[in-house]
Amino acid sequence: MSKAITFAEYGTPEVLRLSEVAPPEPGPGQVRIRVRAASVNPLDMKIRSGLMAGVAPADFPVTPGLDAAGVVDAVGEGADAAVGDEVLGPTVGGGYSEYALLDRPVAKPGVLSWKVAASLVTVGRTAFRVLGQLGVQSGQTLLVHGAAGSVGFLAVQLAVARGVTVIGTVGEHDIERVSALGATAVRYGDGWLERVKTAAPHGADFVFDAAGAGVLADSVALTGDSARVITIADMSAARHGVRFSAGSADESEEALPELVQLAAKGKLTVPIWRTYPLAEAAQAHTDLEARRNHGKAVLLP
Repeated sequence: MSKAITFAEYGTPEVLRLSEVAPPEPGPGQVRIRVRAASVNPLDMKIRSGLMAGVAPADFPVTPGLDAAGVVDAVGEGADAAVGDEVLGPTVGGGYSEYALLDRPVAKPGVLSWKVAASLVTVGRTAFRVLGQLGVQSGQTLLVHGAAGSVGFLAVQLAVARGVTVIGTVGEHDIERVSALGATAVRYGDGWLERVKTAAPHGADFVFDAAGAGVLADSVALTGDSARVITIADMSAARHGVRFSAGSADESEEALPELVQLAAKGKLTVPIWRTYPLAEAAQAHTDLEARRNHGKAVLLP
């Protein structure tokens, strides 16, 4: 038996329990890893609270966790990794556990810490996906709402590296941090639109909303076309004719290996805020829901 965080009903972080479970067995193409780090993502909390029940009802008990990194200890037929390999990737069946399954393991370079390796998966693939969906190119201007958040921070770096002019809305305390990435950081909140127009007199070609702070109507007005705005955080997207981007099974398989190599070369920084023992998963959820974090929270089983 092994330890995992599970929940048997929707609710507050208190429904998360440290449980004894049988280690999962890898199927064809899968590997089982001894988890060294598991990332905590906002979607984990939406699933736990029941906000996603209408889209994907839970089959209780649930082990949360979208991403993990660890050492392969068992392989299924045709798996693209061997026992002893250090890998990372999206999990199958949850990552808040001592053991987890991956069906697309990506090799972890030795220079990457476990916590960065686990944290890169969902936020990195999300930023990569949305930039591709927008089609933003070198020489164009991109506005990123929530540029200091985990997804926005990576989107800014990827866009700047591609020669895109980036404006990012952030809190006052994050202006210097985001500006250091090569973006123009402006304070969010009342008056953000005027501040963006001052920073980008010719307007913005595209808007990536990673914050969900009720900015879609003004963002559409700024670009002049709802097709040039994408959100990953505002459930009112359809009312504004804006695309809501969510992960899918056909997500680019090239994204994660590319992101890993960029991070290994020091060209992509993943901000880590705090680590927690596996047993403190409920506290990690509580802290993130209270917006105490400034970067990723990571569980260390």
